[in-house]
Amino acid sequence: MADMNPVEQRYLGSDYAEKNPSWDIEDAPWKALQVRRILDRHGVVPRQITEVGCGAGGVLAELRRHYPDAELRGYDIAPQAAKFWRDHHSANIELEVGDFLEINRDRCDVVLVLDVIEHLPDPHAFLTRLRGHADLFVFHIPLDLSAASVLRETPLLYVRDKAGHIHYYTRRLALALLAECGFEVVGWRYTGAAFSAPQRTWRTRLAAFARRVVYALSRDLGARLLGGETLIVLARPGTAR
Repeated sequence: MADMNPVEQRYLGSDYAEKNPSWDIEDAPWKALQVRRILDRHGVVPRQITEVGCGAGGVLAELRRHYPDAELRGYDIAPQAAKFWRDHHSANIELEVGDFLEINRDRCDVVLVLDVIEHLPDPHAFLTRLRGHADLFVFHIPLDLSAASVLRETPLLYVRDKAGHIHYYTRRLALALLAECGFEVVGWRYTGAAFSAPQRTWRTRLAAFARRVVYALSRDLGARLLGGETLIVLARPGTAR
């Protein structure tokens, strides 16, 4: 693997798996709920769902409970994620190790891109190529960038080392990226991750009171000042700027 760049080696090698041995599968029910909520809000009943960067496959397994007749497919470039897939055999999900953009030849109904773009060396190139592969897209994007995270800096370094986030976003920066890459936003919402997401640390719980106070004034301001939020977006192919 000596010829890989460090970002590729993190996922194709063992680095990510060593630092994230569960592949965050415990977050899957919460993430699947966010996907269902935004699809339901806009009246989308998918015939087929494909997840790019599906990891352990837990989100698709959760979605199978709510979309029993939909065709479900998942792709991930990391070979070590595949060890979890046997747990989903009975859910009738097609899972494959490889680059979706290179493998897929079909026009998809709904493509999920959950916690992916912040890991990519060139998110613009990825998203521009991705745009032609589906009718609808659901993006879940951590909003790591806030006044508090910049002042402390440690939270940004932590997610960079452990989770592999190499790009950081606010809501407006994330939506601008999608627009620049030719996506038209159908709808978006904050997920309330600071209050409802699994794996909340004692620091996160301690900060919840301050966040609730600021959120009462402005949720957008609270996210930009204190962080702890994520964004769920429903988008469709549009025209690149």
